Amino acid sequence: MVKLASAREIRMYGPRLTRNRFEYINAGLYMFSTILLVGGFAAQFSKEPLSGLVLLLIALAVIIVVNVHDLMAHLAAIDYRFLLLGFDPQLALVEFAVPVVQSLGTLLYFLGILFLFTKAEKGYDNFKVEKQAVNLLIAGPALWLLGSIHNSCQIYERADGHVQILQQSVNIPFLLGSLLFLVGALLNWKEQSGHVHHGLKLVKTGCGWEYLGAYCFSLGD
Repeated sequence: MVKLASAREIRMYGPRLTRNRFEYINAGLYMFSTILLVGGFAAQFSKEPLSGLVLLLIALAVIIVVNVHDLMAHLAAIDYRFLLLGFDPQLALVEFAVPVVQSLGTLLYFLGILFLFTKAEKGYDNFKVEKQAVNLLIAGPALWLLGSIHNSCQIYERADGHVQILQQSVNIPFLLGSLLFLVGALLNWKEQSGHVHHGLKLVKTGCGWEYLGAYCFSLGD
């Protein structure tokens, strides 16, 4: 995750060893989820695209858990006193807003994939469900991109030059990955609106861009 390297030391929940253990587990889960994302989109080019959707659903569920943990960790640092958010713009717009926006975007993307998976599993044609799924697949990456832009605005004045360089090297892959996911989702929408592809073939339309986006996410971690 973006804030693991630069904000780990200020998190105040639990003893130091326990805190670090949870942080490394958090980072490991995120890396695991990005690998599942890459595998899920790669499976769309195989003979078993439905199994790829299962991998995507698992990966997105893990990312939601990781982002919620990130949110709770930052709230624990201020003892869950939400009134303090009004006195520190970075705390409100980055430490609090970013994991919330990322979690919401991941949830919307999860629902979009779930709708398409349910439609393919039951084998019925429901273009209204498909349209809603495509809209969710656009809304999710759009929120990811917004969260990535917010995250690039965080500044830690007491951090040394090495951490600042590390921070920027993490922000760029996340920005690029979110943008690629959004491009892929817009291509899916274009194909659906033109009635060219439907169902799992619709996911395949933009999954090349999304595959690259998931790869960028793995580099960011």
